[in-house]
Amino acid sequence: MNTCTDYQITRRRMLKLFSASILGMPISQLLARTLPGQASAEHVILFWNSGGMSHLDTWDPKPGRKTQGEFKPIKTSVEGMEISEIFPQLAKQMHNAALIRSIAGTNGDHGRAQYELQTGFNQSPNILHPGFGSLVVHEREPLGDLPALVSISGQSARAGYLGQQCEAYYVGRPGEKDPYLAFPEGISHARGMQRLQILERMNRRSSETLGASELKASETALKDAVALMESPALKAFDLEEEKTQTIERYGDTEFGRGALLARRLVEKGVRFVQVNRGGFDNHGNIFEAMRDHGNVMDPAIASLLSDLKANGMLSKTLVVVLSEFGRTPRINDGGGRDHWARCFSAMMAGGGIKGGTIGASDEDGMEPADRPVQVPDLHASLCHALGISLSKELYTPQGRPMRLVRKEANPIRELFV
Repeated sequence: MNTCTDYQITRRRMLKLFSASILGMPISQLLARTLPGQASAEHVILFWNSGGMSHLDTWDPKPGRKTQGEFKPIKTSVEGMEISEIFPQLAKQMHNAALIRSIAGTNGDHGRAQYELQTGFNQSPNILHPGFGSLVVHEREPLGDLPALVSISGQSARAGYLGQQCEAYYVGRPGEKDPYLAFPEGISHARGMQRLQILERMNRRSSETLGASELKASETALKDAVALMESPALKAFDLEEEKTQTIERYGDTEFGRGALLARRLVEKGVRFVQVNRGGFDNHGNIFEAMRDHGNVMDPAIASLLSDLKANGMLSKTLVVVLSEFGRTPRINDGGGRDHWARCFSAMMAGGGIKGGTIGASDEDGMEPADRPVQVPDLHASLCHALGISLSKELYTPQGRPMRLVRKEANPIRELFV
């Protein structure tokens, strides 16, 4: 078994949490935690857009207002739902998706906001909370030989107190072979394996003597790397197997190849894939930048949704497009938008969630006008879709109890009912 098993909930703790949930929980929270149905998602593909993606120029256009900017809204495959013209192919896929237009953030700083959006918690000097991908790896059984968590074109949030086994396998440039998963030129496979066996014995002796956690983490990473090197499933990372037409359909760009690789990985059993894209901190010339983003992102995400639908994977794969905050409704003197956390948007598709629009911003996109969604509610919703308990506690290596999801968080009911 390849999951993290160091921090298990005890039977006594489980009974305590169960009784508390029945006897001491406000009825609104109890209802939120008893949504109908079993876990609908088995995989997650997170498109993380670093820098603060403008909600007004993507998912929540404001035609006729001063805040509109240069882009026109276009109709989608959902009656009454419009998105920015930079996503013409995605517009045809929105019947498979839900738009959340009323996220009420609190952090306008990149670091703090990114931490909260990716972990569900605010930063603390005393604890490093695990990213959501690491949490999924910890809570769900592995489905194959490949790493359960893969981060493409950038690093995902760290595993924190969950440990090395819940860290992400990093892919720098999708499609390129990992030089660390092959022995150096001139070293045969048999000779390389002999060297690894010697290294393992040396590490084991040092570990028994020193008991260093860093050394144990290194041993875990080495063991996983060797297992991956030996697995036939490693071919999933090789995009040369794909037809040229498929690569062109996704877009022969790093992002397009990342989206294509994400599809291949979940097809092979990877639980969580994060595809990273930066360049959204557009304090100036935002419209030119967003056109470029649209040209790259639109064919990639639209093709992914279409292919997952065609091969039957969309119903069990939750696709999320998210950023740390939105951009100011006011266009500044440099033709850009600044940081805006008070109201922004996210897109989710597949994984058994219902389509449509959830919540609304006011007429200028400044504040949530209907159905405010708190950041921790996003994580509660993802956990619900994956069948992960919202009230579960784990213990850190220091013996400190930690909830997987903030106590006040509730799943977004409209995504599921």
